[in-house]
Amino acid sequence: MTGFSAQWLALREPADHRARDIALQSIVIHDLERLARMRAGPLKLVDLGSGSGSNLRALAPLLPETQHWTLVDYDPALLEAARAACILWADQVISNDDSLKLIKNNKHITIHFRCEDLSSNIEAVLAESADLITAAAFFDLVAEQWLERFCGLLSTPLYTVLTYNGIEHWTPPEPSDAAMLKAFHAHQQTDKGFGAAAGPTAAGVMEKLLRARGFAVSNASSPWQLDSKDRSLIEQLATGSAGAVRDTGLVSRENVEAWQRSRCQATTCEIGHTDLYARPRQF
Repeated sequence: MTGFSAQWLALREPADHRARDIALQSIVIHDLERLARMRAGPLKLVDLGSGSGSNLRALAPLLPETQHWTLVDYDPALLEAARAACILWADQVISNDDSLKLIKNNKHITIHFRCEDLSSNIEAVLAESADLITAAAFFDLVAEQWLERFCGLLSTPLYTVLTYNGIEHWTPPEPSDAAMLKAFHAHQQTDKGFGAAAGPTAAGVMEKLLRARGFAVSNASSPWQLDSKDRSLIEQLATGSAGAVRDTGLVSRENVEAWQRSRCQATTCEIGHTDLYARPRQF
Protein backbone atom coordinates (compact mmCIF):
# COMPACT_ATOMS: atom_id res chain seq x y z
CA MET A 1 0.00 0.00 0.00
CA THR A 2 1.17 3.54 -0.69
CA GLY A 3 2.89 4.80 2.44
CA PHE A 4 2.33 7.84 4.62
CA SER A 5 4.99 9.45 6.75
CA ALA A 6 4.73 9.52 10.52
CA GLN A 7 5.22 13.31 10.30
CA TRP A 8 2.14 13.71 8.07
CA LEU A 9 0.05 11.48 10.34
CA ALA A 10 1.12 13.46 13.42
CA LEU A 11 0.27 16.75 11.68
CA ARG A 12 -3.25 15.63 10.80
CA GLU A 13 -4.04 13.90 14.12
CA PRO A 14 -5.59 16.92 15.91
CA ALA A 15 -7.84 17.66 12.90
CA ASP A 16 -8.79 13.97 12.69
CA HIS A 17 -9.77 13.86 16.35
CA ARG A 18 -11.86 17.05 16.08
CA ALA A 19 -13.65 15.85 12.96
CA ARG A 20 -15.10 12.59 14.30
CA ASP A 21 -18.86 12.62 14.59
CA ILE A 22 -19.53 12.58 18.33
CA ALA A 23 -23.11 11.27 18.13
CA LEU A 24 -22.11 8.21 16.10
CA GLN A 25 -19.07 7.65 18.30
CA SER A 26 -21.32 7.71 21.37
CA ILE A 27 -23.43 4.89 19.93
CA VAL A 28 -20.30 2.80 19.40
CA ILE A 29 -19.10 3.44 22.94
CA HIS A 30 -22.53 2.59 24.39
CA ASP A 31 -22.59 -0.73 22.53
CA LEU A 32 -19.07 -1.65 23.65
CA GLU A 33 -19.85 -0.76 27.26
CA ARG A 34 -22.91 -3.02 27.09
CA LEU A 35 -20.77 -5.82 25.65
CA ALA A 36 -18.15 -5.37 28.37
CA ARG A 37 -20.83 -5.72 31.08
CA MET A 38 -22.08 -8.96 29.55
CA ARG A 39 -18.85 -10.93 29.79
CA ALA A 40 -15.46 -11.09 31.45
CA GLY A 41 -12.16 -10.23 29.80
CA PRO A 42 -10.83 -7.26 27.84
CA LEU A 43 -12.53 -5.75 24.85
CA LYS A 44 -10.72 -6.84 21.70
CA LEU A 45 -10.28 -4.22 18.98
CA VAL A 46 -8.48 -4.54 15.63
CA ASP A 47 -7.37 -1.34 13.89
CA LEU A 48 -6.77 -1.79 10.14
CA GLY A 49 -4.15 0.39 8.47
CA SER A 50 -3.36 1.76 11.89
CA GLY A 51 -0.48 4.01 10.90
CA SER A 52 1.01 5.65 13.98
CA GLY A 53 -1.93 4.79 16.27
CA SER A 54 -4.07 7.93 16.08
CA ASN A 55 -7.32 5.96 16.02
CA LEU A 56 -6.43 4.17 19.25
CA ARG A 57 -5.49 7.42 20.97
CA ALA A 58 -8.83 8.95 20.04
CA LEU A 59 -11.02 6.03 21.06
CA ALA A 60 -9.31 4.12 23.86
CA PRO A 61 -9.78 6.76 26.61
CA LEU A 62 -13.56 6.56 26.05
CA LEU A 63 -13.91 2.78 26.23
CA PRO A 64 -14.30 0.35 29.17
CA GLU A 65 -11.45 -0.19 31.58
CA THR A 66 -9.67 -3.19 30.05
CA GLN A 67 -8.82 -3.26 26.34
CA HIS A 68 -6.69 -5.31 23.96
CA TRP A 69 -5.83 -3.61 20.69
CA THR A 70 -4.19 -5.11 17.61
CA LEU A 71 -2.70 -2.44 15.35
CA VAL A 72 -2.32 -3.77 11.81
CA ASP A 73 -0.19 -2.00 9.22
CA TYR A 74 1.97 -2.93 6.24
CA ASP A 75 4.75 -0.50 7.20
CA PRO A 76 6.94 -1.68 10.11
CA ALA A 77 8.32 1.86 10.53
CA LEU A 78 4.80 3.17 11.20
CA LEU A 79 4.18 0.42 13.73
CA GLU A 80 7.37 1.46 15.52
CA ALA A 81 6.18 5.08 15.35
CA ALA A 82 2.88 3.93 16.86
CA ARG A 83 4.68 2.20 19.72
CA ALA A 84 6.77 5.31 20.43
CA ALA A 85 3.77 7.66 20.24
CA CYS A 86 1.66 5.48 22.52
CA ILE A 87 4.46 5.32 25.09
CA LEU A 88 4.64 9.12 25.15
CA TRP A 89 0.83 9.35 25.33
CA ALA A 90 0.46 6.89 28.21
CA ASP A 91 0.18 7.90 31.84
CA GLN A 92 2.14 4.77 32.77
CA VAL A 93 3.92 2.05 30.79
CA ILE A 94 3.68 -1.34 32.49
CA SER A 95 5.68 -3.36 29.98
CA ASN A 96 7.19 -2.83 26.55
CA ASP A 97 8.00 -6.11 24.83
CA ASP A 98 6.16 -7.92 22.04
CA SER A 99 2.97 -6.29 23.32
CA LEU A 100 2.91 -2.86 24.89
CA LYS A 101 0.95 -2.62 28.16
CA LEU A 102 0.04 0.82 29.45
CA ILE A 103 -2.41 2.85 31.51
CA LYS A 104 -4.18 5.94 30.19
CA ASN A 105 -6.97 7.70 32.09
CA ASN A 106 -7.24 4.62 34.33
CA LYS A 107 -7.75 2.39 31.29
CA HIS A 108 -5.58 -0.71 31.09
CA ILE A 109 -4.60 -1.06 27.44
CA THR A 110 -2.60 -3.85 25.84
CA ILE A 111 -1.38 -3.19 22.29
CA HIS A 112 -0.17 -5.85 19.88
CA PHE A 113 1.57 -4.65 16.71
CA ARG A 114 0.95 -6.78 13.61
CA CYS A 115 2.80 -6.16 10.34
CA GLU A 116 0.51 -7.49 7.62
CA ASP A 117 -0.24 -6.96 3.93
CA LEU A 118 -3.98 -6.35 4.11
CA SER A 119 -4.32 -6.48 0.33
CA SER A 120 -3.57 -10.20 0.37
CA ASN A 121 -4.08 -11.30 3.99
CA ILE A 122 -7.31 -9.67 5.15
CA GLU A 123 -8.81 -13.16 5.58
CA ALA A 124 -6.19 -14.06 8.20
CA VAL A 125 -6.74 -10.79 10.08
CA LEU A 126 -10.52 -11.17 10.19
CA ALA A 127 -10.18 -14.78 11.34
CA GLU A 128 -8.83 -13.53 14.69
CA SER A 129 -11.29 -13.01 17.54
CA ALA A 130 -12.44 -9.37 17.87
CA ASP A 131 -15.28 -7.37 19.36
CA LEU A 132 -14.79 -4.46 16.95
CA ILE A 133 -12.97 -3.88 13.68
CA THR A 134 -12.03 -0.24 13.29
CA ALA A 135 -10.07 1.96 10.90
CA ALA A 136 -9.42 5.63 10.23
CA ALA A 137 -8.76 7.24 6.83
CA PHE A 138 -8.23 3.82 5.29
CA PHE A 139 -11.09 2.49 3.18
CA ASP A 140 -10.90 5.15 0.44
CA LEU A 141 -7.48 3.67 -0.43
CA VAL A 142 -8.73 0.18 -1.27
CA ALA A 143 -10.35 -1.26 -4.40
CA GLU A 144 -14.05 -2.00 -4.72
CA GLN A 145 -13.20 -5.66 -5.34
CA TRP A 146 -11.27 -5.72 -2.05
CA LEU A 147 -14.26 -4.12 -0.29
CA GLU A 148 -16.42 -6.94 -1.62
CA ARG A 149 -13.98 -9.47 -0.13
CA PHE A 150 -13.84 -7.61 3.17
CA CYS A 151 -17.58 -7.12 3.56
CA GLY A 152 -18.22 -10.73 2.54
CA LEU A 153 -15.99 -11.93 5.37
CA LEU A 154 -17.04 -9.48 8.07
CA SER A 155 -19.02 -10.89 10.98
CA THR A 156 -17.92 -8.37 13.64
CA PRO A 157 -19.15 -4.80 14.22
CA LEU A 158 -17.23 -2.26 12.15
CA TYR A 159 -16.54 1.35 13.10
CA THR A 160 -14.61 3.32 10.51
CA VAL A 161 -13.97 7.05 10.56
CA LEU A 162 -12.64 9.72 8.22
CA THR A 163 -13.20 7.96 4.91
CA TYR A 164 -12.67 10.65 2.26
CA ASN A 165 -15.95 11.39 0.45
CA GLY A 166 -14.82 13.87 -2.21
CA ILE A 167 -16.39 17.05 -0.82
CA GLU A 168 -14.00 20.00 -0.63
CA HIS A 169 -14.58 23.72 -0.06
CA TRP A 170 -11.72 26.20 0.01
CA THR A 171 -12.03 29.93 0.65
CA PRO A 172 -11.69 32.22 -1.07
CA PRO A 173 -12.85 30.31 -4.18
CA GLU A 174 -10.54 29.92 -7.18
CA PRO A 175 -11.57 29.47 -10.83
CA SER A 176 -9.50 26.28 -11.07
CA ASP A 177 -11.03 24.60 -8.01
CA ALA A 178 -13.43 22.37 -9.97
CA ALA A 179 -10.78 21.17 -12.44
CA MET A 180 -8.29 20.53 -9.65
CA LEU A 181 -10.83 18.56 -7.62
CA LYS A 182 -11.82 16.44 -10.63
CA ALA A 183 -8.17 15.62 -11.32
CA PHE A 184 -7.52 14.91 -7.64
CA HIS A 185 -10.40 12.42 -7.62
CA ALA A 186 -8.90 10.73 -10.65
CA HIS A 187 -5.65 10.34 -8.72
CA GLN A 188 -7.51 9.07 -5.65
CA GLN A 189 -8.86 6.22 -7.74
CA THR A 190 -5.45 4.98 -8.87
CA ASP A 191 -3.86 1.86 -7.39
CA LYS A 192 -2.75 2.36 -3.76
CA GLY A 193 -1.70 -1.28 -3.39
CA PHE A 194 -5.16 -2.90 -3.51
CA GLY A 195 -6.07 -2.28 -7.17
CA ALA A 196 -7.87 0.79 -8.49
CA ALA A 197 -8.97 2.59 -5.32
CA ALA A 198 -12.63 3.29 -4.58
CA GLY A 199 -11.63 6.79 -3.47
CA PRO A 200 -14.61 9.06 -2.73
CA THR A 201 -17.13 6.29 -3.45
CA ALA A 202 -15.78 3.93 -0.76
CA ALA A 203 -18.19 4.74 2.07
CA GLY A 204 -21.23 4.40 -0.19
CA VAL A 205 -19.97 1.11 -1.61
CA MET A 206 -19.36 -0.27 1.88
CA GLU A 207 -22.78 0.75 3.12
CA LYS A 208 -24.49 -0.93 0.17
CA LEU A 209 -22.48 -4.14 0.55
CA LEU A 210 -23.02 -4.38 4.31
CA ARG A 211 -26.74 -3.66 4.13
CA ALA A 212 -27.06 -6.43 1.54
CA ARG A 213 -25.47 -8.79 4.10
CA GLY A 214 -27.98 -7.81 6.77
CA PHE A 215 -25.89 -5.35 8.76
CA ALA A 216 -27.52 -2.35 10.40
CA VAL A 217 -25.51 0.61 9.09
CA SER A 218 -25.35 4.20 10.34
CA ASN A 219 -23.23 6.97 8.88
CA ALA A 220 -22.37 10.57 9.65
CA SER A 221 -20.39 13.40 8.14
CA SER A 222 -16.98 14.12 9.72
CA PRO A 223 -15.32 16.92 7.74
CA TRP A 224 -12.06 18.58 8.54
CA GLN A 225 -12.84 22.24 9.29
CA LEU A 226 -9.52 24.02 8.94
CA ASP A 227 -8.70 27.68 9.47
CA SER A 228 -5.73 29.87 10.36
CA LYS A 229 -4.95 27.73 13.42
CA ASP A 230 -4.27 24.85 11.04
CA ARG A 231 -1.91 26.74 8.72
CA SER A 232 0.75 24.00 8.60
CA LEU A 233 -1.83 21.34 7.77
CA ILE A 234 -3.44 23.53 5.09
CA GLU A 235 -0.04 24.11 3.49
CA GLN A 236 0.81 20.40 3.48
CA LEU A 237 -2.65 19.50 2.21
CA ALA A 238 -2.41 22.01 -0.65
CA THR A 239 1.09 20.84 -1.55
CA GLY A 240 0.09 17.17 -1.48
CA SER A 241 -3.09 17.73 -3.49
CA ALA A 242 -1.20 19.74 -6.08
CA GLY A 243 1.41 17.01 -6.36
CA ALA A 244 -1.28 14.38 -6.92
CA VAL A 245 -2.94 16.47 -9.63
CA ARG A 246 0.43 17.15 -11.26
CA ASP A 247 0.96 13.40 -11.53
CA THR A 248 -2.28 12.99 -13.50
CA GLY A 249 -1.35 15.50 -16.21
CA LEU A 250 -5.01 16.57 -16.35
CA VAL A 251 -4.32 20.20 -15.37
CA SER A 252 -1.57 22.35 -16.81
CA ARG A 253 1.53 22.70 -14.67
CA GLU A 254 1.09 26.48 -14.59
CA ASN A 255 -2.46 26.20 -13.25
CA VAL A 256 -1.45 23.59 -10.67
CA GLU A 257 1.36 25.79 -9.38
CA ALA A 258 -0.89 28.86 -9.23
CA TRP A 259 -3.55 26.88 -7.36
CA GLN A 260 -0.98 25.54 -4.90
CA ARG A 261 0.38 29.02 -4.13
CA SER A 262 -3.13 30.32 -3.54
CA ARG A 263 -4.32 27.37 -1.49
CA CYS A 264 -1.31 27.45 0.82
CA GLN A 265 -2.73 30.81 1.91
CA ALA A 266 -6.38 29.71 2.04
CA THR A 267 -8.53 31.31 4.74
CA THR A 268 -10.50 28.14 5.45
CA CYS A 269 -10.67 24.63 4.09
CA GLU A 270 -13.31 21.92 4.48
CA ILE A 271 -12.40 18.36 3.51
CA GLY A 272 -15.30 15.93 3.59
CA HIS A 273 -15.21 12.54 5.30
CA THR A 274 -17.76 9.93 6.30
CA ASP A 275 -17.87 7.91 9.53
CA LEU A 276 -19.67 4.56 9.41
CA TYR A 277 -20.84 2.07 12.03
CA ALA A 278 -22.13 -1.32 10.93
CA ARG A 279 -23.53 -4.00 13.25
CA PRO A 280 -24.63 -7.55 12.51
CA ARG A 281 -28.36 -7.88 13.18
CA GLN A 282 -27.74 -10.21 16.13
CA PHE A 283 -25.35 -7.77 17.86
